[in-house]
Amino acid sequence: MSSSWAASALDWWQQAGVDVIVGEEPRDWLNPKAKAAPVGVATPLPATLDEFQDWLASNADIPFATPGLARGRPSGDPSSELMVMVDMPSADGTLLSGAAGDLFDKMLGAIGRSRETVYLAALSPVRTPSGKIDDASAVRLAEIARHHIGLVAPKALLLFGDMCGKALTGSAVAGARARWHEVATRAGAIRTLVTIRPEKLNDMPGLKKLAWADLQMLMEALT
Repeated sequence: MSSSWAASALDWWQQAGVDVIVGEEPRDWLNPKAKAAPVGVATPLPATLDEFQDWLASNADIPFATPGLARGRPSGDPSSELMVMVDMPSADGTLLSGAAGDLFDKMLGAIGRSRETVYLAALSPVRTPSGKIDDASAVRLAEIARHHIGLVAPKALLLFGDMCGKALTGSAVAGARARWHEVATRAGAIRTLVTIRPEKLNDMPGLKKLAWADLQMLMEALT
């Protein structure tokens, strides 16, 4: 570039209002900052159930995820046409263990099922320290759960407890049970029942007749 061309270029920039060649803040030209990721762009969730299960077991983009903390993995048969969802793992990291697990097994037996003939999963694969899920985390977990349900595409979905009910149907058990709901997923609307958690049924045996009525509705839908 000739000196006249350089002078012409500088004159153009000066007329455009640029009168300095550096910014107001120092810049390390040898170590430029990495470009920031676009705000609000979420990583797509895995498109197959096997990949999604691996993602649930290891990905950090899940509320309450902490390195080394046990996660409750889904179990059972995803082709069974019945998906059951609890709020989170038990204290030992498994889904429905101890006395609650024993009652759950009896409930399944009453409708001719077992853990091997349902698909059992958790709204949150990680147990929270308080045993509760805050509203902001519930929104993200519901998004993940809808994707999960869509990959399984069950004929019917059974939700246990207020946290699952609120996250996926907008209603707690008291206002949601004894009637069918629809949960929107990638596989279409999934027929859904909300019922009482086994833990609560053990504490309040008088509620078992209500849970049995829900199970009868479920059994009729699956026959």
